[in-house]
Amino acid sequence: MTEETDPRQQPATNLCYSAAMNPAEVATALVIEKTLSESPAFRKVDDRLYVVKQGSAYVMINIVPLDTDRAMVRCVAQLVKGLEMNSELAIELMQLNAHLRFGAFAYDPVGPLVLFIHSILGGPTLDSAELVATVSDVALIADEYDDKIVGKYGGQTMHDLLEEAAIGRILASDPASFELGAKA
Repeated sequence: MTEETDPRQQPATNLCYSAAMNPAEVATALVIEKTLSESPAFRKVDDRLYVVKQGSAYVMINIVPLDTDRAMVRCVAQLVKGLEMNSELAIELMQLNAHLRFGAFAYDPVGPLVLFIHSILGGPTLDSAELVATVSDVALIADEYDDKIVGKYGGQTMHDLLEEAAIGRILASDPASFELGAKA
């Protein structure tokens, strides 16, 4: 690929991204968008945030500046919401972490949420194959373990929470329009 055709080599001043993004963040965004934009499961949320859906899992892809000339790609899947950490769950997640080839389960007490997280270096050296492998593995692990965790420890998957929210919005919009027993 020549410098003229490689979007990662284009000056940041010619791009329609936030002025606050450093050149490595812009290069990272271009690789993410070029690599994933053809997938129907891919959505751009803003200049630094993207989402990919696989099964019941949603992977957030966040571009994080490391300093003025470097960037990181952080992939986070929220697996389960609404369960409290206990010693059995903590030990099981730590044991799973020991067997994974990369990434790690985490717990955020504000939520409370069980997450799966992995980060890679962004910037002009970001490799499309590495990006796809990272997003795919995070999504596959999240999709496999969210239901297992809910089944054993409780809580709700992100997919279930989004479905509840969507149904709530529909019913709140005009509940009288849903006349289930009425004949047409």
